[in-house]
Amino acid sequence: MKSDIKASCQKRLGRIEGQVRGISKMLEEGRYCIDIVTQISAVRAALRRVEEEVLKDHVAHCVEHAIASGDKADQRQKIAELMDVIQRSSR
Repeated sequence: MKSDIKASCQKRLGRIEGQVRGISKMLEEGRYCIDIVTQISAVRAALRRVEEEVLKDHVAHCVEHAIASGDKADQRQKIAELMDVIQRSSR
């Protein structure tokens, strides 16, 4: 993974970690359910953004390398992995 992408994802994950702690505190304090659900939705959206960055980097490096290598088995494996993870994330 490229170092700038890794740093960006780590920064985002740190913010997400803080958001999750905030949600836990909201539950402890008995905050309004809709406010809690709104924060949960924000965390899911932030995680999706991290996921997208990691997938973009994967395609730009791992999949691109497999294509450039000419190794048909590696190409099939990388495409199958990519399709599997896209399918799982769309559920």
